[in-house]
Amino acid sequence: MNPSTIQLIGAVIFGVALLHTFSTKFFEHLAHTRPNHAGLWHFLAEVEAVFGFWAMVLMVIMFATEGKAVATAYLDSRNFTEPLFVFAIMVCAASKPIIQMASALTRILTRLVPLPGNVALVFVTLSVVPLMGSFITEPAAMTLAALLLRDSIYSQPISQKLRYALLGVLFVNVSIGGTLTPYAAPPVLMVAAQWGWDLSFMLTHFGWKAALAVGINALGVALLFAKELRAVPRAALSAEALPPLTVQGIHLAFLAGIVVFAHHPAVFMGLFLFFLGFTTAYERYQSPLILREGLMVAFFLAGLVVLGGQQQWWLEPLLMSMDADAIYFGATALTAITDNAALTYLGSLVQGLSPEFKYALVAGAVTGGGLTIIANAPNPAGASILKGKFDEEAIGAGGLFLAALGPTLVAMACLKGL
Repeated sequence: MNPSTIQLIGAVIFGVALLHTFSTKFFEHLAHTRPNHAGLWHFLAEVEAVFGFWAMVLMVIMFATEGKAVATAYLDSRNFTEPLFVFAIMVCAASKPIIQMASALTRILTRLVPLPGNVALVFVTLSVVPLMGSFITEPAAMTLAALLLRDSIYSQPISQKLRYALLGVLFVNVSIGGTLTPYAAPPVLMVAAQWGWDLSFMLTHFGWKAALAVGINALGVALLFAKELRAVPRAALSAEALPPLTVQGIHLAFLAGIVVFAHHPAVFMGLFLFFLGFTTAYERYQSPLILREGLMVAFFLAGLVVLGGQQQWWLEPLLMSMDADAIYFGATALTAITDNAALTYLGSLVQGLSPEFKYALVAGAVTGGGLTIIANAPNPAGASILKGKFDEEAIGAGGLFLAALGPTLVAMACLKGL
């Protein structure tokens, strides 16, 4: 490895940004204890702003040391399709008609599950919705599940332990739940076309194992906290009358269009702008769109794209030095400190990999996708929606890691052991 000066600076800034993401709860605490500079501390506590902020620092240094031409060429070489897509799908999936339809479906499924009230609701939300991510994409599934949990279970007086436990299962299940198809999970998307992984391959090699792990995790957390869930008031999903079928159909059409053209930002952003126009024209069927939350998540992911582009010099040789068994556990661990799609993308650049190595790399990447907020692209979306329900409106990195560790081990047993 012979990294350039800017690559070394990029690696240092990336490390600082990682430390910052693990320190957001500390800054949120400062905002409450030192009100004179509360605005600054609140800004530094916004986990969605961390990577965008440090990406700006990197680009300022690059402009100063390498010049305008090099800095702008580097930005032009980055692919910002994923941040744009997550923004569009997050806002569309969180629109009132979509959430109302999801709530209605959840109520129906909850009644069919032979479990009491809130226990059944937790099981359905943490199992069915993450698996839906294989068809409506993981960001959409994360948004729907997080909103359903926020407006039902998280709105009740439950313990912080339960709040973290639900969040850990949600993040892990969404990460692995999108592997039934080759187009929904970002780590799979990076390699599916290159390696010829079609729907049949995903279902036979990943899908049934992921579905088993999702079911075990969802049932496990529901039963483990069944006593507390039964003790709190019955979670009330919105029972408001659904809008006209025409409005529902148009919202679903916009959602489907954004998903189908997920790799073509000119198309899905155009559809998204039409969607904004439609919601404005028929405002009586809408609630305020989560534009701020969506923009912050997109800012986070865009910052990760900029900073991540300077990490290939050390990350790729590290991955390629491992065998198929080591790469599974290595990818699971590395995913916690870098976006899992970046890992599989680097693997797709290497020729001559064995089928076992390819499977281990992707399986490890999705397995570790719930350990931290930055591990999987949809995680910031879920964190943005739910963080207001935690102490001091901040999600602790340590609490999330511990909560996701058990579900991650279940996923490892299913994806690696079966």
